[in-house]
Amino acid sequence: MCGIFCSLSRDGYVVSDSNTQKLLENRGPDSTGQHQASIESALTNKDEASRQIYATFLSTVLALRGSEVVEQPLTDLASGSVLCWNGEAWSIAGNIVNGNDSRLVFTKLLGACTASSDKSEQAVIDVLASIRGPYALVFYDAFNKRIYYGRDCLGRRSLLRKSSSDGTLVLSSVCDNASGDAWSEVEADGIYIADLNTIDSMSSSFAHTHIPHRRLGQGNDSGLSFSLPFPAMNHTVPTYTPFKDLQIVEQLRASLENSLQLRIQNIREAVPSHVESGPEKEGRLAILFSGGLDCTILARMCHDLLPLSESIDLLNVAFENPRIHSNLESGTSPYELCPDRITGRSSHAELIQVCKGRSWRFVEINVQYTETQAHRATVLALMHPHNTEMDLSIAFALYFASRGIGFRRATDETTTEPYTSLAHVLLSGLGADELFGGYQRHAVAFARRGYPGLLEELELDFNRLGKRNLGRDDRVISHSSKEVRFPFLDEDFIALALSLPVTARCDFGVPQVEDSQDPAHFLEPGKRALRLLARELGMNKVATEKKRAIQFGARTAKMETGKTKGTHVLT
Repeated sequence: MCGIFCSLSRDGYVVSDSNTQKLLENRGPDSTGQHQASIESALTNKDEASRQIYATFLSTVLALRGSEVVEQPLTDLASGSVLCWNGEAWSIAGNIVNGNDSRLVFTKLLGACTASSDKSEQAVIDVLASIRGPYALVFYDAFNKRIYYGRDCLGRRSLLRKSSSDGTLVLSSVCDNASGDAWSEVEADGIYIADLNTIDSMSSSFAHTHIPHRRLGQGNDSGLSFSLPFPAMNHTVPTYTPFKDLQIVEQLRASLENSLQLRIQNIREAVPSHVESGPEKEGRLAILFSGGLDCTILARMCHDLLPLSESIDLLNVAFENPRIHSNLESGTSPYELCPDRITGRSSHAELIQVCKGRSWRFVEINVQYTETQAHRATVLALMHPHNTEMDLSIAFALYFASRGIGFRRATDETTTEPYTSLAHVLLSGLGADELFGGYQRHAVAFARRGYPGLLEELELDFNRLGKRNLGRDDRVISHSSKEVRFPFLDEDFIALALSLPVTARCDFGVPQVEDSQDPAHFLEPGKRALRLLARELGMNKVATEKKRAIQFGARTAKMETGKTKGTHVLT
């Protein structure tokens, strides 16, 4: 995980303000580096001073992969090229990346730039399209004087953009919005290129070219494009019941296991580990844990992949909400009444029962209302430019959960003791609902228009994954020097899910029959494939858990009295 910052100006070097740099350093506490370069554009009808472009590149690093801390920005002394990389390249061109990935990405990009100028753009795009994993980057190709910037096709990492009144272009993972500047998210819809050789001599601004995404099988009539690894969604509706074919569940299990293998092994080897007294190692992995279906499947599968000596933290957050908890009887805990605390405890108990020998640390993160208000300004700054009531409710839950500061049960199981998770990698179940029809609107779409309506809603969900909230979530979670990883959003897993017929993912045409003995009938239609997977993993109770949005499960929704809606814009 890294924080990246880049500025391009015609009037001199522009550095990050102190508050923004502090936010960047929170994302990457292991190293901070800055590189500045004066670049001469190719304009010939201007004096030398007006042709100068002042570029500042800054990166902070949280070392999570490899045996050493690789400082950034990465620079090539021979050419002057620079890379600010905030990502995890799990594979490149089909080859698994072991250890640190930033140097390999830089080497691949440098190799692409040595092609002729008219071919290098496509070569760079091809390198980026071959990367599987989340990223945001700023890459300066000094050979051809081009700046490439963008986010991966799902938008799993944050990148913000600001154009100042004097034409300065600023890119940053996060911003301190105290100045009220107009920041916007760089859309996760392709790669952007600023060609410094073609800067308008009459303007101080930096225009960009957009290289759009192209799905597999789509035509390419618009020149350069960024090829995505996803096929078109399967729109066939079989007449048989796919859930009778257990091979589908096995395929999903194998693909999700491959996704997890990449994301939970060899974490933070460059930094000395914390070892507790006795045989139990301090956990390097934590799970954002509501006790729901998706996160508990991930926890259960992690048990099969990690040594028993490694503990796993289950971060369960609950809030005091005065709108709901104002009239509690004396001695009643508002946190234990939160739905996610109840399901969290239940699923934790089932994990203990099924996963023998594993130390599961159920971390009770209890957030008082006064604490929520004390951190409100920080959370608002981190989630900017998102600014609705719903954004704040979700951001609060993720912000406090990712800090990992709470309590765990003592050995006697009757008392609690303070505990702070030291894990720097967090797993999230996000993506499962969008791929497998877990939202109520999917059931509504089927009820109104049958399979065509359901397929349209699922297609809409997938297409807007990169346009929704992953950038916001990245900014909020990374503030605690943590990196969130999304196993359900692995490119190969997504490709498998999209290739399955809709009835193999969520068959609303086969209604739930609660007293049936057949799991393909007594389980809910929404996410039925994952529910069957949970049963195969021995998690029978978890397989029946209903979907609940994080802001309602943790009780962060509508903390104030009144009639505000989730879409209400905050001032």
